[in-house]
Amino acid sequence: MVQVVEGQLSGRDVRVALVVARWNRLVTESLLAGALDALRRHGVAEEGITVVWCPGSFELPLVAQKLARSGSYDAIVALGALIRGETPHFEYIAGQVAAGLGQVALQTGLPCIFGVLTTETLEQALERAGGKYGNKGAEAALAALEMVDALRRLR
Repeated sequence: MVQVVEGQLSGRDVRVALVVARWNRLVTESLLAGALDALRRHGVAEEGITVVWCPGSFELPLVAQKLARSGSYDAIVALGALIRGETPHFEYIAGQVAAGLGQVALQTGLPCIFGVLTTETLEQALERAGGKYGNKGAEAALAALEMVDALRRLR
């Protein structure tokens, strides 16, 4: 018989840190609001949620690593908004943030969810932060809950 392991969306006894970039705060505040709403709706207690602000998306991996290594959290959700400009800056930052957050997850064994928007325009970012494409902050928070539960089932 095939064994199937699938995480459930339960926030019971889950501790989540949300690391949020201040750069493009108009967008990241909406991502944060969506993530908080999703966590609360799925039973994460207020005392099980920590929000840490950092200057920009480039700083997310370092803060996430520090939180992951603390042993105080079951998952980290990184929220940011990178909007392409007229220089190659966007590519350098986006690639480094993605790689850095992936390394945090692999090195610590803790889910480190990539909730960083990478869009061409501010309008596209807002559409993904509570607009017509939903709220990617909420989706990232739900991914964290699912991963926490799946990893607990694998123990």
